[in-house]
Amino acid sequence: MRLSFIALFAASAVSSASAFNVNSNSKGAQRKVPITQPKAVSIPLEKNAPTWTSEVETVNERDSWVYNLDYDAFAKDVNDLGKKLLKETSEDDVEHLNKILSWRDNAALFGIATMWMGPNPLTIAALSTWTYASWTMVAHHTCHGGYNRVDAGKYNSRGFALGSIPRRVADWCDWMLPEAWNIEHNRLHHYHLGEPLDPDLVERNLEFLRTMDVSMPAKYAQVALLMPIWKWFYYAPNTFKELQIAKFKSEGKELPKSLKPEEAVTLRNLFFPQTESEKAMREVVNPIGFFAKVLSPFLFARLILLPAPLLLVPGVGGALFGHAVANLLLADMLTNIHGFITIVTNHAGEDLYKFDDEVKPKTGSFYVRQIVSSTNYATGTDPIDFSHGWLNYQIEHHVWPDLSMLQYQRGAPQLKAICEKHGVPYVQENVFERLRKTVDIMIGKTSMMDFPTHLEPKKDKALRGVTWKSTNGAIDEE
Repeated sequence: MRLSFIALFAASAVSSASAFNVNSNSKGAQRKVPITQPKAVSIPLEKNAPTWTSEVETVNERDSWVYNLDYDAFAKDVNDLGKKLLKETSEDDVEHLNKILSWRDNAALFGIATMWMGPNPLTIAALSTWTYASWTMVAHHTCHGGYNRVDAGKYNSRGFALGSIPRRVADWCDWMLPEAWNIEHNRLHHYHLGEPLDPDLVERNLEFLRTMDVSMPAKYAQVALLMPIWKWFYYAPNTFKELQIAKFKSEGKELPKSLKPEEAVTLRNLFFPQTESEKAMREVVNPIGFFAKVLSPFLFARLILLPAPLLLVPGVGGALFGHAVANLLLADMLTNIHGFITIVTNHAGEDLYKFDDEVKPKTGSFYVRQIVSSTNYATGTDPIDFSHGWLNYQIEHHVWPDLSMLQYQRGAPQLKAICEKHGVPYVQENVFERLRKTVDIMIGKTSMMDFPTHLEPKKDKALRGVTWKSTNGAIDEE
């Protein structure tokens, strides 16, 4: 049996130090500026790096690798590798998925079989692993269409966990509504990564904390309080908000004028609104409807119905039920913490970029953005990857959202080599170091880097926005 949170600490303890690969000798330049360019520098970079100017552009020495990049050549190499990985998807990927499912199911069986006992770390870790793996590895890659090209049974994005409460509970029982997550994550986050329309942009979403006039210890305390509750306190309502906004637009309804759609929604501002925008949000996200449709299925199925049979045990049923509920609640807190460490940290840090406009999918600019606004952790083996929920391949996942877990393992070294060849920074670091850098962003100690979007090819710009034909990660799939 693998208990992923425990394994995460072991895997991270032996993970490699950060790998920032910058090659200043990439061939070709997409833009021509009549000045002598300094040599590209490695990352991490100074926050106040020097700049040089011309009549056309202003370029920061920190970003000189962007000037030197041949976007078309880079896009070709990335596209060719992506096509190769898709073509190699086979029955091996199904067997690998079944292996991961067996690890998850073993954890679930152990946790359920022992949850009647008094709260203990083994039961809590097993129950936590069940929930964590069901989201980060099974649902995540299934909902992106990672197994649509093979016969993986129900693990297909067209229908998985969708359409009814029984289907949701059976396929992916968690705090988030799968339909809402498909919109918020698969569409908006993946195709607006680090952009103003990215609903998961940590720096913007935590602006209230970054600018709060309190001591640093008080800010750290607020982050610590958020970690064990963030999925139901923030992520479930915020994903549902994006689904409701999408419905308003599809039905031709106007959003309330005082609404600020980019603002993150939490249970606090949903049930206790203070600003005019927060009050307007209640017209889009009905608090009672949200609780009934989004939170209650997991709450009742996992925390009440699952342990309810213990109440039938004569004499001690009540005590056993109480033990089970306590184990389940503590497991949920552990899952939240585990997910915070491996999910929230994927795209935050002073060594990652943010952007001020949009680009078209599958262009050189798009691929670059996915890479330089993401970070990988330790990778390479199933136990290490399982402990990280396969979120340690975040760079590859954002470049090709609809691959299987096995293909990310195989593709990561090859994409890293392409980045080295073209001088594109590829950030890979211990997950706990990424946690530190993410918290620094959240409390306003550091800020993300602004990408020089004026250096990107104009043909890559999405002047009319980005549209979708489906809600999974394959943007051009019918």
